[in-house]
Amino acid sequence: MRSYLTASGAALLLVLTGAATAVADDGGADRTFTIEDPRITESSGLAASPTHPGIYWTHNDSDDGPYIYAVDSRTGKTVATITMRGVGEPRDVEAISIGPDGNVYVGDIGDNLDGTWDHVWIYRFPEPKRLRDATVTATQFDVKYADGARNAEALMVHPKTGRVYIASKNEDGGGLYEGPAKLSTGGTNVFRRVGEVPWVTDGAFSPDGRELLLRSYFSARAYAFEGGRLGEDHAVSAPFQRQAESVTYTADGSALMFGSEGEGSEVERVDVKGGGGSGDGGKDAGRGSGSAGSGFGGDGADGGGEKGSMTLGAVVLAGVAVVWFALRRRRGGRG
Repeated sequence: MRSYLTASGAALLLVLTGAATAVADDGGADRTFTIEDPRITESSGLAASPTHPGIYWTHNDSDDGPYIYAVDSRTGKTVATITMRGVGEPRDVEAISIGPDGNVYVGDIGDNLDGTWDHVWIYRFPEPKRLRDATVTATQFDVKYADGARNAEALMVHPKTGRVYIASKNEDGGGLYEGPAKLSTGGTNVFRRVGEVPWVTDGAFSPDGRELLLRSYFSARAYAFEGGRLGEDHAVSAPFQRQAESVTYTADGSALMFGSEGEGSEVERVDVKGGGGSGDGGKDAGRGSGSAGSGFGGDGADGGGEKGSMTLGAVVLAGVAVVWFALRRRRGGRG
């Protein structure tokens, strides 16, 4: 009987160890992390990979070349460097987004002199299936604005329609610009103003495409988005960062990831209410008065942590049941 109990105890220990490992593994990705790569000193855009869990694509602001970096949120280390070929010399790369077609869109859309360049560029390439250093052929698209040249730092691809949007940056407020239904290499792609927005340094659509999050240096706002137009909006709590330049949703929509420029910059997680966030790797997105239907809130979203605790609790109960039945069998054998 002792051997039976020993075997039961060992089995229980293995199950508990496996469960604890699984919880730890699940909690490793999509948490607040620091970008460790010394080459990345001006992380100006951020996009969560829908293919590689816990991986975030980023790039430097300018004077870096045609390079895109895949950073693992578990370690903060770069796991792949992509070199784009087939494009001109990047001028001022400011944004990155991933479309429903599986392509990575890179926005060379900055213009710090507000109208010096009569056109800007968007680069597109398929997201690599394997994470390793590689050179890829990218498609280059020429872009102009219907109402004249301007500075911009936010490019967002709608996750359902695949349409590209750009938000301009201006001290007096910017505009949201809608690209053509399909980008073309045969001529200039004209983006037309479809909404008014505040000073914007980056933006991201929620995974369901129903909301657009726009951030600035000191704040963030979420807008209802339907039919290609902005709806009601509300404030969202954003972390204070030394140069707040980027934002993206996690691939599962459970949180927002806010990034900053600077060497060794931090990417900070802010949980989305009702999005299944763990509550252990970031803050909660606060919400001001106003708009409906967003899923942001300030009362915490601890679904992931509770799920992990409940899973571990269920395993413990199962283990106790095994031991109880073993003891009962032992007593039965003596009677």
